Amino acid sequence: RIHIKYQPNVDDLGSADSARINMEYYAVNNPVFAVQGDNVFEICVKDLMQFHRKKGALMTIVLREVDNVEGLGIADINKNNRIQRFVEKPAAKDAPSKLANTGLYVLSPEVRKVFKEKGVKQIIKEKNRLDFGYDFIPYLTKSDYPVYGYTLKGNWFDVGTPKNYLEAMKKLLHGGFSMLTDFGGKISRKQVWVQGESNDSEQRRQTIIRKIKQGRIEIEGSVLIGRHCQIDDGVRIVNSCIDNFTRIGKGAIIENSAVLDRVIIGEKAEVRDSIIGRHATILSSGRKPTKIGAISVVADDVTIEEGCSLTETRIYPHQHVRGEFKHQILMSN
Repeated sequence: RIHIKYQPNVDDLGSADSARINMEYYAVNNPVFAVQGDNVFEICVKDLMQFHRKKGALMTIVLREVDNVEGLGIADINKNNRIQRFVEKPAAKDAPSKLANTGLYVLSPEVRKVFKEKGVKQIIKEKNRLDFGYDFIPYLTKSDYPVYGYTLKGNWFDVGTPKNYLEAMKKLLHGGFSMLTDFGGKISRKQVWVQGESNDSEQRRQTIIRKIKQGRIEIEGSVLIGRHCQIDDGVRIVNSCIDNFTRIGKGAIIENSAVLDRVIIGEKAEVRDSIIGRHATILSSGRKPTKIGAISVVADDVTIEEGCSLTETRIYPHQHVRGEFKHQILMSN
């Protein structure tokens, strides 16, 4: 049984402040494994907790060696894995190491006392913020609290950007995560899954499988198709995830993309290297095909008129869009 607790109806001033509020509200007296929401990772939690206890750490930060430090928090550790210095999002030339903060933390319950210290209260007062990377971790290291770095060996993706999200999706589909290699409904030995267990969804599933075998739907690479999907003849899907109740029109192309639940994609549409949100409608026709590509993101409940072209463009929810857009962000009125 899993008991889920939510943050009380109190506004927080950052990630560390959220931890402070919840640990105090629920009177937490055991170590906490805190996970930032934009992470996909493989880790042995048992090993992590043993490391934390053995070191006598107030806080353990899960670190991962990276090639590019851009946009990441970077830690400098000694031979005992104690973090001596932490810099949030440094320039490459200023980075103390290649060990990046993954946004995975273990916090001892004693941290509740630290949250009440004068220095922490001063940070909140001056900056109107208490962020783990910018504020709280540097405060702990400068105050000589025992903060340690646990180096992650398994896969880790920060999926906080569309590009990273798509890279993680493709890694997952190609079996790059040992903890999740089957999504249910796998077709023979191919890396292709068509989901559906109920009587109604199984009928849709068998229709799609039959079309794939007959060559009426072209599949390349690793593809996951959800339940109750309708895919017309001539569709080509490459290294993509198609979520539940999605409809894809005749001759459409979906490549290296994530298409979420209940999307409608019209005839001859082309979606490449992009993310299509839930309940979106991509109108398209043979006469006026719609083209979406180059890491574009279409948010939930958006309608794209036929003949549109989106290149590296992001569209916020609940909009009706027509025209050609390159390198733009379209926000609602």
